[in-house]
Amino acid sequence: MKHLISAKSLTKQDILSVIDRALHMQNVQKERNTRLLEGRIMAALFFEPSTRTRLSFETAMLRLGGNVISTENAKEFSSAVKGETLEDTIRVVGGYADVIVLRHNEIGAAARAASVSEVPVLSAGDGAGEHPSQALLDTFTIAKELGRTDDLTVGLVGDLMYGRTVHSLIYTLSQFSNIRFLCAAPSHTPLPDDLIKFATARGATVEFETNLAKVAGEVDVLYQTRIQKERFQSLEEYEASKGLYVIDESILEKMKPSSIIMHPLPRAGEITTAVDRDTRAAYFRQTHYGVPVRMALLLDSLTTDEGV
Repeated sequence: MKHLISAKSLTKQDILSVIDRALHMQNVQKERNTRLLEGRIMAALFFEPSTRTRLSFETAMLRLGGNVISTENAKEFSSAVKGETLEDTIRVVGGYADVIVLRHNEIGAAARAASVSEVPVLSAGDGAGEHPSQALLDTFTIAKELGRTDDLTVGLVGDLMYGRTVHSLIYTLSQFSNIRFLCAAPSHTPLPDDLIKFATARGATVEFETNLAKVAGEVDVLYQTRIQKERFQSLEEYEASKGLYVIDESILEKMKPSSIIMHPLPRAGEITTAVDRDTRAAYFRQTHYGVPVRMALLLDSLTTDEGV
């Protein structure tokens, strides 16, 4: 079985292999009669709301000729409301499907699921922990848009404490050479110490800057994140954090012509709509890259040395 639980466990070669296969999948998805995973079933088990991740995984499976069964609000509309444990749910669903895509509200849920599953489990995000498939599509986006994954200055902006996409992206990019992370975050959402230690142990540089305009002028990638109201313990902390870092046309003026703006979406005011017209705004292209990347992940999880 080929689980995808944490970006932390991925090697540089793992990441490059996904990028290579996803590049091939960009061509494959254009074929309307692809049958690489014909007869296979993917279960999309989502305990938290999702639009892009769930639909892109489902699209990826359908593009490969497979089938999908899903629940988009399993926290309220599954046997979890009756007291069923996640482990029991996974044991049951594993009997229906060949691969499980799981999003859960608790950190560590994906690892718990994988520990009892008889089919591959692909994490689609667990609470404020990680989002490994997002990190792979983000790394793919950088490779496609900039033509490299080494020698990068990456601005990480917004919710760095609870932003699981940031956490997983640090895990993937830290595998490459000459990576500099320039962080701009409200005081209530700083980058956790364990992420700093991971990055620096692998040779990356982690720096901090409060001035967004200064960050924008130095980076190759400006990675903006939403201040996540649902993660805060108090409304006061949320109110003190939102709206502090907004990418608008004044920030665009500071950026290099060759740099790009990324965002895992949804956005909630931290990038103005006026920015959308700029060619450096890569966030909608970024979402579209999710399909070939997740096609690559599904194909890898269900492929043996002897074939599909």
